Amino acid sequence: MKIYHKTSFLVLFILALCSASCKHDRIVNTSFYYWKTVYKTNPAEQTYLQHFRTNKLYVRIMDVDMDETGSSPVPISPITFNAQLPDTVAIVPVVFIVNNILKNITHAQLDDLAGKISNFVKGKVHQAGKYTFDEFQVDCDWTASTRENYFYLLKKLQQVPYLKSRRFSVTLRLHQIKNQKSSGIPPVSRVMLMCYNMGNLRKYGQQNSILEIAELKKYLGDNISNYPIPVDVGLPLFSWAVAFRNQEYIGIAKRISIAQLQQKNQFIFIGNNIYRAQTDLPDDGLKANDEVRWETVSANNLQATAGYLSPLIKADTLNVIYFHLDEPVVKAYTYADLEKTDHIFH
Repeated sequence: MKIYHKTSFLVLFILALCSASCKHDRIVNTSFYYWKTVYKTNPAEQTYLQHFRTNKLYVRIMDVDMDETGSSPVPISPITFNAQLPDTVAIVPVVFIVNNILKNITHAQLDDLAGKISNFVKGKVHQAGKYTFDEFQVDCDWTASTRENYFYLLKKLQQVPYLKSRRFSVTLRLHQIKNQKSSGIPPVSRVMLMCYNMGNLRKYGQQNSILEIAELKKYLGDNISNYPIPVDVGLPLFSWAVAFRNQEYIGIAKRISIAQLQQKNQFIFIGNNIYRAQTDLPDDGLKANDEVRWETVSANNLQATAGYLSPLIKADTLNVIYFHLDEPVVKAYTYADLEKTDHIFH
């Protein structure tokens, strides 16, 4: 009996060593979204691309929404390239489709839209100094009611001569991955899970509507492990000031920074992440006694999120895409912050 136990233990030990030594690291590619309307060379932003050996940049080309008459989809706030992308960085054009345009639109209109999107993207890619690209991404918060038209548009885009040879990906929101039966599985090669903007922004309180692991857990688990398309991950690098008047949401105070909130002649800290205006601040759209909830994502939050997601993702190759590449945003995070986050995904 003693010999049996020793032999069993030895076998288990050898198997454990073999398992550990045979296990290979997942390939993790680090990239960023570029979500501004003007692209220009910025040394600080370029150093982030170089440091992480980023070989592709996800560039928002335009939004697509209805025109003022509500009869025809048109490009909204397209990007302008004041400089060309670095030779070492490929472009991934991203087009945001406003979900509402898909509700009452014919297949003939969608056919026409697919061609127009292709031509517009081609022109902008050339402005960026690129004449080819491997991946094209569509961003849309589609729902069960727009699913059929959205998937039809995706298929049509993949048939347009300029785009047909590209790899297609789409963004995936939490409700879409949880409600797969109603939302459907998009006809593309990969999906990018948006791990941000997940809470109730308009609800008064001390929550963080950008990123909370408790919210992720309500939607993911087996839903991500069993998803039939490879899943990439988008993580937030931004902060914002959510404003309330009489506990009613009034908007995001875009000019407000944490440094301004900490100026005691303008705001008083009333607990956790809430500040109250001491005086009228017309330039910021605030009145005395308005309250501001400062929401941010710490490096610890990013790493905890990576720790939760990593074992759920089965793919051998993972793209981790940070939102977004903007000097005031990225400078709040050190290289080590993001490197540690990436390492957890390996």
